[in-house]
Amino acid sequence: MLSTFSRILIDPNRDENDPTLVRRLYDGAIVPGNARIDAAEIERRRARYFRPYRAAILDRVAAMTAAGRAPAIVSLHSFTPSMQGLARPWEIGFLWDVDDRLARPLIAAFRALGVPTGDNEPYDGALEGDTIDSTATRLGLANVLVETRQDLIGTREGAELWADRLGDALAPLLALPEIAQVRHYGSRAHRRHLAGA
Repeated sequence: MLSTFSRILIDPNRDENDPTLVRRLYDGAIVPGNARIDAAEIERRRARYFRPYRAAILDRVAAMTAAGRAPAIVSLHSFTPSMQGLARPWEIGFLWDVDDRLARPLIAAFRALGVPTGDNEPYDGALEGDTIDSTATRLGLANVLVETRQDLIGTREGAELWADRLGDALAPLLALPEIAQVRHYGSRAHRRHLAGA
């Protein structure tokens, strides 16, 4: 599924109650279109953009599972070369919670190529209520969230290069029978939530 709206409008990867669902400030800069919106506007965006996107993913997952093969969920994102004035050295990062069926071999494959590769970098993959949690972890589906650095994919050639690299690494993994098996590993995010409750 492709998001057809900017994460600045509303972030489809967040839990719908996450305080960063609609960012008013990002890396020290005010987001003009969000600076003064109220709760009613945020709810309008949830209803118009966020919930239909999430529902479409779950509908597709259900259809694929009903057809006889549980899908793997691969979520594609990009990250800025620097954040809060600090350079980010990774060219690609793989984010995961507890289920490492896709993440571990992908990390190993890219590191073997000499690519500076993040393991739960530049972000942690255990985020309660995010897209991976809601559409894969809770359902026991193999999953990974891929982050590619924006300066490497800013041109068509760069984007195609990284798409080919990722496709080449993913193809043999997606063919493995265990990737299509439903397995419930639990979640670090859920454990943190329960510990804080």
